Amino acid sequence: MAWKNDQVSEKETAKIIELASSCLDLEGDYVEMGCYKGDTSLLLADILKEFDKELWIYDSFEGLPEKCEEDESVLGKDFKSGALFVTKREVKQRFLRANLPLPVIKKAWFQDLEPDDLPGKIAFAFLDGDFYESIKDSLKLVVPKMVKDGVLVVHDYSNPALPGVSKAVDEYVSGKSFDFKMMLL
Repeated sequence: MAWKNDQVSEKETAKIIELASSCLDLEGDYVEMGCYKGDTSLLLADILKEFDKELWIYDSFEGLPEKCEEDESVLGKDFKSGALFVTKREVKQRFLRANLPLPVIKKAWFQDLEPDDLPGKIAFAFLDGDFYESIKDSLKLVVPKMVKDGVLVVHDYSNPALPGVSKAVDEYVSGKSFDFKMMLL
């Protein structure tokens, strides 16, 4: 099924489909940190519909948080606190209209989540927090739960409008090795 996604390019969407599909035989659920309207969530739910895995999605449903110094960029001036606001209800309605099973939906800022708020094992994770602190918080929560050979995708790593994403990832992975794959889009 083809899904329209206004935040992830067609090339990135194809890569997400490929990577998410490669994890279907692994133990663990699928996680998306930062769902906005649920475009990628719908895509993942469609991939999972024939499998015994749950999709867990997390968002503040209050728009973007405040920026910190690491997020400042002339190109990113439109990414302001409160931008990209969508309600949890709107996301749920999109799943119902698409006739896809509702995921586990957690409304929270990533910094307020506890490890128990996530599934015990994660086969595939898509991190789309846009800002430094959000990505840093997502990595701290998700990485310890990634299964061997799982895939963790970080969106906006190369986006010059969102420099905090690459800074958070680079700091987190420095000097560490992992037994899962990390893809930076």
